[in-house]
Amino acid sequence: MTSAQFPDQSQKKQPGEEKRMRPQPETMRTEYIPSGKLRGKVAIITGGDSGIGRSIAMHYAAEGASVAIVYYNEDEDAEETSTLVESLGGVCILLRGDVKDKSFCKKCIQEVIAKFGKINILVNNAAVQFPEDTLQDVSQDHMVETFQTNIFSFIYMTQLALPHMHKGDRVINTTSVTAYRGSDHLIDYASTKGAIVSFTRSLAKNLAPSGILVNGVAPGPIWTPLIPATFDDVSEFGSDTPLGRAGQPSEVAPAYVFLASEDSTYITGQIIHVNGGEVVGG
Repeated sequence: MTSAQFPDQSQKKQPGEEKRMRPQPETMRTEYIPSGKLRGKVAIITGGDSGIGRSIAMHYAAEGASVAIVYYNEDEDAEETSTLVESLGGVCILLRGDVKDKSFCKKCIQEVIAKFGKINILVNNAAVQFPEDTLQDVSQDHMVETFQTNIFSFIYMTQLALPHMHKGDRVINTTSVTAYRGSDHLIDYASTKGAIVSFTRSLAKNLAPSGILVNGVAPGPIWTPLIPATFDDVSEFGSDTPLGRAGQPSEVAPAYVFLASEDSTYITGQIIHVNGGEVVGG
């Protein structure tokens, strides 16, 4: 699929609803062959109801993990993700609330421990963005919401999960290509994504003696609900990449499987770039 195939659509509500997208994102390739890489693991995924988060949840379930989906208020999308996870043989719980609220994050951790007794993988993935043409157009309210959602919540969830994590467990953070190349219309969003890179690298060094590994994934333009929910014109979305198209969630989630699995035991403090060929530093 090329980006020119995206029809005119807009949702005007973040983080958007996957059920309303045209065409529907591909969350898992039919050719994907699981091999039990995460058998017996327990994963928490913020922003897990749709988009990249849904795809991660499905891949983790296929690989044998139980998953907890943390989401804001998209109940139908969350229920569909739960159904998809269970269809792949996984166990799924849904945790509805606002990750900007540290007390809610604490409740999430408590419920996961009560249900599963452990946490092996924390995927910090929740995000919002408010495109603006100039820095002067960035409102204080939107800037605060962007930072609270995109980086504060990562810190909250990690602080609260770490007491339950042990050697070999993983923290995986979703950053963005915008952290590396910048974005003239997403200045505050790109700034939070840069903060996530630094958080990932710093936490990796801090936790290295404990054997807990911390890495990140930096997606490029991926067809998720956040796109029609924040951009007025999606017809050319992703067309400026070297591959000439947007990516699908199914093309990103395997990176999260790799970073959660025993295949990545000598990797920490690193970022995997899944961006359609953009050459970026770091």
